[in-house]
Amino acid sequence: MDPILRLEHIRHGYGDHFLLKIPELTILAGEIFAVVGPSGAGKSTLLRLMNYLEKPQHGQVYYHGQAYTPGNLPIDLRRKMTTVFQQPLLLNASVWQNVGYGLRVRGSRNGHEAVRRALEEVRLTHLSKQPASQLSGGEAQRVSLARALVLNPEVLFLDEPTANLDPSNVRIIEEIIRKANLERKATVVLVTHNIWQARRLAHRVALLYDGEIIESAPTTDFFHQPQDSRTSAFLSGELIY
Repeated sequence: MDPILRLEHIRHGYGDHFLLKIPELTILAGEIFAVVGPSGAGKSTLLRLMNYLEKPQHGQVYYHGQAYTPGNLPIDLRRKMTTVFQQPLLLNASVWQNVGYGLRVRGSRNGHEAVRRALEEVRLTHLSKQPASQLSGGEAQRVSLARALVLNPEVLFLDEPTANLDPSNVRIIEEIIRKANLERKATVVLVTHNIWQARRLAHRVALLYDGEIIESAPTTDFFHQPQDSRTSAFLSGELIY
């Protein structure tokens, strides 16, 4: 697989305190790449840099081999990326209107089939006319996923997409992520505190600790043959904070 995103010489933080210190990190086209680590390690900030929502203080983020910043990323490339955050932010409108919102913003007049397919994928067709305000937490997160999928992104960023959800919704959302990768061919970058979710979903996993990538490896190697003692400790449930 070819690189789709690459970070080089990243140092990013606030003032003289660097929250992230990443010499190099590559995301391959077509893979599910999971970033795990303790709270406060910098996982969400890393995701924001990869999605060009923030500009690194030092270093470059490359997309298909070209260096961009949030200020000079062309709109056609920006539209190839989308993010689903931990807390769903839905419009005060129906489920159908929420899912189709991005298409309307982009001026699409023929989005009916795309919305229908996205709702079918997240198993919410039966709630298409329901106000989003009446949804459960799991249903709301699935609407957020459908709103991202309807845009058919090349890169899908997921920030703790199943945090605080019941096992039934976790299972459904993980199935949605797999299908997005397999059928829509989306590259998925997943930030999660759930190491078992990373193990179930990802092709490769990275451990972010204190702003640094301690280890990055194919999932089987990461879990069964970790090369760093801190990775072993983290996987064993030991405190490495």
